[in-house]
Amino acid sequence: MAATQMQGRGPPKGSIELFSPTYFAACGLGGIISCGPTHTSVTPLDLVKCRRQVDPKIYSSNFSAWRSIFAKEGLGGVFFGWAPTAVGYSFQGAGKYGFYEVFKYYYGEKLFPNANKTVVYLGASASAEFLADIALCPFEAVKVRMQTTLPPYANSLREGWTKVTSKEGIGGLYKGLYPLWGRQIPYTMVKFATFETTVNQIYKTLGKPKESYNSLQQTGVSFLGGYIAGIGCAVISHPADVMVSKLNADRQPGESGGKAMSRIYGNIGFRGLWNGLPVRIAMSGIYPCCDGFDAPIRWQEAQREELSLEM
Repeated sequence: MAATQMQGRGPPKGSIELFSPTYFAACGLGGIISCGPTHTSVTPLDLVKCRRQVDPKIYSSNFSAWRSIFAKEGLGGVFFGWAPTAVGYSFQGAGKYGFYEVFKYYYGEKLFPNANKTVVYLGASASAEFLADIALCPFEAVKVRMQTTLPPYANSLREGWTKVTSKEGIGGLYKGLYPLWGRQIPYTMVKFATFETTVNQIYKTLGKPKESYNSLQQTGVSFLGGYIAGIGCAVISHPADVMVSKLNADRQPGESGGKAMSRIYGNIGFRGLWNGLPVRIAMSGIYPCCDGFDAPIRWQEAQREELSLEM
């Protein structure tokens, strides 16, 4: 009832109407701006992580890996695979944030208005990530093949895309879709469900309400909350992340996904599923801090407060 009244009043002048198509599009655009550049900026971490997941003995340490790559290939080698990363995670960001707000609205306001908020967040984030990963998967497949094969499978996104589709068809770009869902859906569910809880707990520990802090201090709390949430995201989704890398690099022609995963697990064992975890913890802590994933939530809260004041 309250939501209906607020929508009927209309948004304050110069703002976007809450839950309107423009609002959902703005959230999607925010996802593109935040996720694409953020993931691209940590390509050096991702490059070494993927290579060490596929071949744990390839480098003795992350720093020795970067020194070796830079000495042989320069800065371009350190950022190898940036193009599919930028495009893929821009699409994924649009889907993740845009559809998250769509599903959160329909689940929380339309279908299950009395449901627990955390349950709504979990359902909305899982549904949004399911769709977002369909857009991400082809670019992730090309990226992993480029980064984990030496000499490289391809030297550009266009070359990699053409080689995969010419030999394996479009299906070749979706070899790792199931493990990608297994990685990203739990990751995103933990991310959205725990972030707000973590931030609220930080404010409780500090002993003052959020409103008593200035914008810079609130940003610092969001940064810390994002990093803590990111660590949990990394741990819960890491085995599937390893499997995504291994499947795209080592799946044999005609081999089913289940058979490939069984064979790979037989080769690497349980311990192998955790290869590269420290690097991924660093990456996953950075993503929530830098991609501003609480921005749509904070913007939505501000819109609600403005509309409430007008009533």
